[in-house]
Amino acid sequence: MSQPPAAPPSLAFDPTKFVHPAQAGGIERYVIDDGAGRGIRALCVNTGGGLRYRLLPDRGLDVDQAYFGPHSLAFLSHRGPSAPAGGIERGIDWLGKFPGGLLTSCGPFGVGAPVTDAGEDLPLHGPHSNTPAEIESVVQPDPHAGRLQMSVTGVLRYGRLFGPNVTLRRTVRSTLGANAIEVTDEFTNPGNTPAPHAWLLHINLGYPLVDAGATFCYRARVEDGTVQPLPNPVARARFTPGGGDGGRSAGGGAVPDYKRVPPPLDAHRGAVEAVAYLTPKAGPDSQVTVGLVNDVLGLGLAIDYDPTAFPRCVNWQHWGPGEYVTALEPTNGSVEGRATDRANGTLDSLPPRGSKTYRYTIRVVSDAVGLDALRTLNT
Repeated sequence: MSQPPAAPPSLAFDPTKFVHPAQAGGIERYVIDDGAGRGIRALCVNTGGGLRYRLLPDRGLDVDQAYFGPHSLAFLSHRGPSAPAGGIERGIDWLGKFPGGLLTSCGPFGVGAPVTDAGEDLPLHGPHSNTPAEIESVVQPDPHAGRLQMSVTGVLRYGRLFGPNVTLRRTVRSTLGANAIEVTDEFTNPGNTPAPHAWLLHINLGYPLVDAGATFCYRARVEDGTVQPLPNPVARARFTPGGGDGGRSAGGGAVPDYKRVPPPLDAHRGAVEAVAYLTPKAGPDSQVTVGLVNDVLGLGLAIDYDPTAFPRCVNWQHWGPGEYVTALEPTNGSVEGRATDRANGTLDSLPPRGSKTYRYTIRVVSDAVGLDALRTLNT
């Protein structure tokens, strides 16, 4: 079953005991002033419930750092955040600018492998994460006025003269005292020609949330044929449920090996990774939940989304020493590149003046009931 929406605030904020709302939580704005990220805008969100995360408006209004209490939730790459490189990326150059982070969005014209499609050379994962956002609003919580919600809304524009052109209005919300990130992505095509459209959420989880013995949680079983290996031009190994290359086999027991996080693997040094498509089953509320539980920490992370918007979820596993990361990636296409989606008849598009909206939630789970509910996705 999928999980319910983020719970109401678990903390009671007594406004007679503080005068400044930031004492309870809120959004802090600053500019990074050193290293490769110098000049990048940042918005740090403190939910007041233990979850803290950072939005980078100059990197697609995506989320890089994320913490719950003392624990990091996200994988961070060696370089960390750097200035965007819009318009100059080629092939797999995207990897050199990839900061990791809890949410790196990919698209909006194509995702996955670099390909040539309809006469256009498309780089790995598209331009989104190298596109700066225009901040439309920052709304702070105000417990004194009974307003617990906080939000950031930004607008991103992609395209060129003669098209295709696409606009994204992204709103990221949290509620004071609740440990969830709620995102609404509203795409429109302001142009006069159809725009090919692909969208993928690269949700990157890292140590210590990700550690040996942690368990992926989703309702998609090998015997149902709902977990499928996929080709990846960067990889030298594939996640093969039931077949076992790279040591990732179906195994035995209640939870198959590919759902359990291993320790760092020498076999995953360099450009070796394991990837598979998941087609998780929706719950009674028509929503899908996928996630991961670390029983040692008593901590989990869940992603709730509409499977009609994201028919597939990619599970990326890269267990290299140091570069020890996994991702759950809801998507409306494939990661084999836009030409493959076009050939398969699965390429989405936005008609002139057309629109499409995605809503999804990333939430921290730390209570016994919530953790048990995540674990039941494997039964």
